[in-house]
Amino acid sequence: MKTLTILLILVTTLSFAQEKTISGKVVDETNMPLPGATVVIKGTTTGTSTDFDGLYSIKANLGDVLVFSYVGYADQENTVGVSSTINVLMALDNSLECVVVTALGVKRKPNNIRYSGHVVKSSQMKQSRNPNVVNQLAGKISGLKISNDRRRYQSNKTGKKLSNSKIVGVKNGVNKSTNIILRGNRSLTGTNKALIVIDGVVASEEILKKLNPKSIKGVNVLKGATGSVLYGSSASNGVIVVSTKQNNKKLKRELDSLIKKYEREEVSDESYSEFQENNFERTHLSPLSTFSIDVDKASYANVRRMINNGQKVHPDAIKIEEFINYFEYNYPQPEKSHPFSITTEVNPTPWNKQTKLVRIGLQGKTIAQDEFPASNLVFLIDVSGSMGGTSKLGLLKKAFKFLTNQLREKDTVSIVVYAGAAGVVLEPTSGSDKQKIMEALDNLESGGSTAGGEGIELAYKIAQDNFVVKGNNRIILATDGDFNVGASSDKDMEKLIEEKRKSGVFLTCLGFGYGNYKDSKLETLADKGNGNHGYIDNMQEAQKMFGKEFGGTLYTIAKDVKIQVEFNPAIVDAYRLVGYENRLLNDEDFIDDTKDAGELGSGHTVTALYEIILKGTESDYLKEIPELKYTKTSSSNSFSRELLTVKFRYKKPDGKKSIEIVKTAGNENVIHNIKDFNFSSAVALLGMQLRNSKYTSKTNYNDVISLAEKGRGIDKDGYRAEFIRLVKTLQ
Repeated sequence: MKTLTILLILVTTLSFAQEKTISGKVVDETNMPLPGATVVIKGTTTGTSTDFDGLYSIKANLGDVLVFSYVGYADQENTVGVSSTINVLMALDNSLECVVVTALGVKRKPNNIRYSGHVVKSSQMKQSRNPNVVNQLAGKISGLKISNDRRRYQSNKTGKKLSNSKIVGVKNGVNKSTNIILRGNRSLTGTNKALIVIDGVVASEEILKKLNPKSIKGVNVLKGATGSVLYGSSASNGVIVVSTKQNNKKLKRELDSLIKKYEREEVSDESYSEFQENNFERTHLSPLSTFSIDVDKASYANVRRMINNGQKVHPDAIKIEEFINYFEYNYPQPEKSHPFSITTEVNPTPWNKQTKLVRIGLQGKTIAQDEFPASNLVFLIDVSGSMGGTSKLGLLKKAFKFLTNQLREKDTVSIVVYAGAAGVVLEPTSGSDKQKIMEALDNLESGGSTAGGEGIELAYKIAQDNFVVKGNNRIILATDGDFNVGASSDKDMEKLIEEKRKSGVFLTCLGFGYGNYKDSKLETLADKGNGNHGYIDNMQEAQKMFGKEFGGTLYTIAKDVKIQVEFNPAIVDAYRLVGYENRLLNDEDFIDDTKDAGELGSGHTVTALYEIILKGTESDYLKEIPELKYTKTSSSNSFSRELLTVKFRYKKPDGKKSIEIVKTAGNENVIHNIKDFNFSSAVALLGMQLRNSKYTSKTNYNDVISLAEKGRGIDKDGYRAEFIRLVKTLQ
């Protein structure tokens, strides 16, 4: 009897020892999570279901068979083995009967499935006086939240090392937007917007808002997993199915027009800063022109993406100076103690015979990579739900792996990620341990809201904790710029970064993807963070930025670089700066060392163009102005051979006091490199045309191509040839 008891105890102990927790993720054929999928131990009633992210956890014994089920998909069985993780890819069940084919795919008849839903009849819609269909739905459906103003999220500010699945927390943040949310707020795990279907066609909230409530026959709101069952994984947040009165032909035409416009223009949530084109200034009234340099190149790469994708180019996405500075020009290397050389040249304007074009060029000193000081780099990577896809997080991983291959043993890399909150996924690691860095990148997955402010705070903390004196301390932020938790407005971010830059840590901002790309936010961050702003649309651009221009991207040789040009009113009647509209400074800012300006990296070139009208030249761009009663201006004849004087001020990377350089340009035509002059002019002209400038003098794309062909030159990397191809595509 005693022996039998011992045996039973051993068997029981062994049985419990074999029990363990099995977890994993259930996804559909498109690799999207399946919420509400059933996981049951075969032959028992023990089971669970997946959450919104398709994740599950269940206790089972070695040898148990787990059965995975989801409506519309074939059951799948997996045996519990040594591994504690079982991920499942569900396959569509092709044996379904009684289906109705719609424009969206396969949909089962509603009376054949159990689902959580609510029908709003047209009579209920008529009772409301609100002309907005979206707002009329509020209060009529349980679990439906209409947010027209602000959306609150949860985030976590711990600074602790977190896995991607643990980026959750407790601090409130705010995002201004309009959202239709079903079954609670899903912002912690990805997009929370319901799918909208109008008469069988996927539409946007904007289209739904524009519908006349009187023309709606009924609204069927599907909640929970039912949306996915009927309309696929894109409807996992619920579906609002709107049917209109089909006999209303006028409504049908309007709806078709709205949907076609939506599809054609690919209505998106991208944002760009609005600015007005620089006009001609009278020299005798305003002889000084002051601005901050700009080495950013994001605008050109982003517009290239639009053209290659056949999209309409947004005028405010055009920053002419970033177009011009995308390309290299053959300026001489600096010979003296200053970190850059200065070139000035004057020639007739290619697009206007009545004006001349002044080109001012800076060439940053090129420093060999092995001479760079040790780098303390923090990769700050957005892994929120909006970053999903190969053009965003997928491309980002490849780009950062390429950067990792450029690092040396004395360089260190830390990786901070943010979604619903921020966390450290890689502590400071030597550049020689490339495998460890790349594995950390490989493990990144997207999901959650975008606590950008929190991520920046944590990244600066890591950078400061590992600060290298006399070294290169830099954060490299990679995101689509869609900050929507915590500090999110451009002004909030500006204040945050202005405070953080005092630490001596520089900030590089890289944009990825499209659809919700926030160019204005990334530009603000880079400008105020003593850094640069780039946009990576393909691996070619990643290799250009992290390979060919590695030093310029990551190593600053001069900061707060300002330019002030004084035109001689005896020779120049008027002038206008081409581009740099959002880089303009007040004249008094030039000698104010507390005013922030642009940074110049190793090997970087900066080009500025001025279109000028000489004294005595008739021009349609100059209007008569009344004579001044109290102020009289006169020109000095002592400088009759001088066209202009250029002053430059800059600080050393760790300096606080500016150094000034002065250069004078004569009034005769001076050309150092006619090919570079022609090509930079062609790029500027294209930017003006895309912005619908009034100063293009009726030129067209053929004129741009002709001018660019004259300036193509050797073009060993093919960037100028690519520019010509893009213009021909527009043509």
